[in-house]
Amino acid sequence: MKRRHLLGAATSLAVSPLLTPALIRPAAAQASRAKTLIFVPSAPLTALDPIWTTAAVTRVHGYLVFDSLYGMDAQLRPQPQMAEGSEVSADGLTWTVTLRGGLRFHDGAPVRAQDCVASLKRWAKRSPMGQKLESVTAELVALDERRLRFVLKKPFPQLLHALGSVGPQAAIMPERLAATSPFEQVREIIGSGPYSFRQEEFVSGSRAVYERFSQYVPAPSGEVSLTAGPKVAHFDRVVWNMIPDPATAAAALRSGEVDWYEQPPPELADAMRRDRNLTVEKLDRFPQVPGLRFNHLHGPFNNKALRQAVLPAFSQSDVAISVVGDNKDLWQENVGVFTPGTASASAVGLEPLAGRRDFDLAKKLMREAGYKGEPMRQLAPTDLPSVTAVSQVVADVFQRLGFTLDLALSDWGTVVQRRASREPLDKGGWSVFCTTFSWFEFADPAVNIALRGNGSGAYFGWPDVPQLETLREDWFEAPDEAARKAKSEEIQRVAMAELPFIPLGATFLTTAHRRDLSGRVLALPLFWNIRRG
Repeated sequence: MKRRHLLGAATSLAVSPLLTPALIRPAAAQASRAKTLIFVPSAPLTALDPIWTTAAVTRVHGYLVFDSLYGMDAQLRPQPQMAEGSEVSADGLTWTVTLRGGLRFHDGAPVRAQDCVASLKRWAKRSPMGQKLESVTAELVALDERRLRFVLKKPFPQLLHALGSVGPQAAIMPERLAATSPFEQVREIIGSGPYSFRQEEFVSGSRAVYERFSQYVPAPSGEVSLTAGPKVAHFDRVVWNMIPDPATAAAALRSGEVDWYEQPPPELADAMRRDRNLTVEKLDRFPQVPGLRFNHLHGPFNNKALRQAVLPAFSQSDVAISVVGDNKDLWQENVGVFTPGTASASAVGLEPLAGRRDFDLAKKLMREAGYKGEPMRQLAPTDLPSVTAVSQVVADVFQRLGFTLDLALSDWGTVVQRRASREPLDKGGWSVFCTTFSWFEFADPAVNIALRGNGSGAYFGWPDVPQLETLREDWFEAPDEAARKAKSEEIQRVAMAELPFIPLGATFLTTAHRRDLSGRVLALPLFWNIRRG
């Protein structure tokens, strides 16, 4: 199957000077070339609060600006970051976390335990692990300027794993900002991470600028791995130029006008591999999982039988090839609701997806489910390569099945805004959208936000599936790895019956950068450790 071009015309946009000022002012750019990293992200940055949204581009932005008490290494083990360390009582009910001395926010104010308490309480409302931690916490208070204390209702050995969550990051911000509702965006972007955000230079969806924070003190020890270890910033400035046309972005990388292109399409990546001045490699060591998300609040997909009916029409290999091309090293099929290669992954319950693609069977099941041509709306971006490709395949499937499809095309920032709407279709709501999840977001039931079945508190689509919530709690209580594996399989079986989402394979994203860059952390785009030379 070839890559699809249903939305292609919408992505071939002219590049405005506003988008790429560094490209049209080469003399100014070259003057500080060695000290500036110019990056082309995979999506436009419009939302700046990493607690408010799960958008991957906002997460990457968040790790530039915000730090957390603990980081997570590539084996998903928590390591101290802002924390000096922690102590736990013999009964496992009281945890005391102590901050490293000398931590400061970008506005110069010292980081206090009070800031951490307010930030964690805000984060816990939106994070799957945070919600679990909140449910077992009787009290979270600041003991003094550097110590905060958790008093638990029952032992929770994964407390530090929660504080080190990669998505969403348990971002620490000043108490006055953390007082903002987690369902509203903060008005200022002030963290204590390695880079500060230059609000005055930000153009939403076009350009973002970050400046090295001179008062940032990296963690004193540890291996640099995923979000753990010393975060050493080697550039004075990091500039994001959001270039919507892939060919223009690739040309800018080849000419040296930009340093790093996060996610070139497969055909451009193949061509760039032949350029001796470029490095083209996998972005991460595990694949991402594309998914089709249903709205469970409104028709037509509040009908479980109709959600199940479309399964025989989907091919995970078709979706994967649309994202990364024919290279089998870059994609996997027979993928469930957990990242392939992780302890929770299995083939349980995947029979409807693993069989031969059968449109006639799907249409028959649709009729039996009672579908009579009711309208549906698919939100789809035109400017996020991987999600755009997945959306093209999914839209084609719905059209071939005979759905009355309204394909609502927009930029990704608009999709992020619209998917938060709980209104019915006639008031601007939606029926489905596609997205991709990083491997660490799908690693197990604790972090997999797409598996939550807690209704209004769930991820966009708001499935109400009490059995998923019960099994998740059972997973936390499981005594050993074998028992957790068994619970993960039960969760997958229920998820494939209830279908909060359809897993659509797994793909390894490719990234490209100038060969003179070294030290890149093999993970999501991170801007510490990477250097020129």
